[in-house]
Amino acid sequence: MTTYNFDKITNRKGTNCLKYDFAVERGKPADVLPLWVADMDFPVSEEISKSLHAAVEHGIYGYTQPKDAYYNAVMNWMERKHNWKTKREWIVKTPGVVFALGAAVKAFTDPGDAILIQNPVYYPFTNIIRDNNRKVVDNTLVYHPVTERTVVPVTTDDASEQQINNVGTVSPAYQIDFEDFERKIEQEHVKLFILCNPHNPVGRVWTVEELQKLGEICLRHHVIVVSDEIHNDFVYPGYEHTVFANVDPRFAEFTLTCTAPSKTFNLAGLQISNIFIPNENLRKAFKTEIDRTGYDEPNALGVVACEAAYRAGEDWLEQLRAYLLKNLNFLRDFLQEKIPQIHLVEPEGTYLVWLDCSELGITGKELDQFIVDKAGLWLDGGSMFGPSGAAFQRVNIACPQATLELALNKLKAAVDNLK
Repeated sequence: MTTYNFDKITNRKGTNCLKYDFAVERGKPADVLPLWVADMDFPVSEEISKSLHAAVEHGIYGYTQPKDAYYNAVMNWMERKHNWKTKREWIVKTPGVVFALGAAVKAFTDPGDAILIQNPVYYPFTNIIRDNNRKVVDNTLVYHPVTERTVVPVTTDDASEQQINNVGTVSPAYQIDFEDFERKIEQEHVKLFILCNPHNPVGRVWTVEELQKLGEICLRHHVIVVSDEIHNDFVYPGYEHTVFANVDPRFAEFTLTCTAPSKTFNLAGLQISNIFIPNENLRKAFKTEIDRTGYDEPNALGVVACEAAYRAGEDWLEQLRAYLLKNLNFLRDFLQEKIPQIHLVEPEGTYLVWLDCSELGITGKELDQFIVDKAGLWLDGGSMFGPSGAAFQRVNIACPQATLELALNKLKAAVDNLK
């Protein structure tokens, strides 16, 4: 088994990298340290690299469609890692999950129709709805600050594993207001609900009970669910991801499950996603909308990388998950010891961490400018995830620990000077 060195710093500048090469174009100083967009500062697995090298050496990148090996790799991964037995005909390929969200909005709603989301949430949800002249309906998640919650230690059967994975969890910082959820659906005649599971940016991994409640409400009111599960492979010890469509056989009939290897295996630039749609009528309508865009064959190298990732990428992923846990522990300890004014919203999943900065006494654009101008960091400002995120920042911890430590020291110096 190959041992991967996630401490190694890879220079990404000068590679047309969105994360590092476009600060000035996006209104940031050229020397800002970026921990924002959701890709990782780690090279991909050896298996993916070998498969891509073989494809490159072949030298022809013509129109491409995947065959059995691709579908088997995708379906086997979902069954082994997420306990969901799927069928090949359910899978519709798209160049990305956001593309799929846009296609779903147009396929299943009309201009002026209401679509429900749960802020603070991944901002393209809002943009896709508004840009297609639909109405955003917000079932805002209920936030309980750290002072209102109690620590619940994680336990495992293996004491040595617990020692390595010494991550304390807390009762959920964010919870769903189910009464508001159903009331909004009824009052606004909601046609579509975009679910984020695991939730980006607040880090919730929704429980079976929570998903069951959501599903029952959507079933009662004939609401189609688009479940964005792109972060499904990043769940911390003590938690387990549940595929929404697999909670209840009835839910599969009105659900599109959006997955991709891009977040899990750092393949965002290769433009490949797999959307599972068990219901034939929904699948037909979704495919018709995709046909209207003119999109047909997927990225040739994306197909190669996706198959290799799901077929042989598990060792790399397990080492990565262990490293991310160390980064999370480091971040938690650093904040508690050196920047107690900023609180970690304990994540149950994802490598995107939500920071409560409310004790700094600044919010919104002022907080964003403080992070950029005083700390020299490029994070994702919480306001872009909805009004309820104004006092928060999202930080990407999928980087070498030295990079994370440098960022935290810069943040500490800025906060110290704020006093």
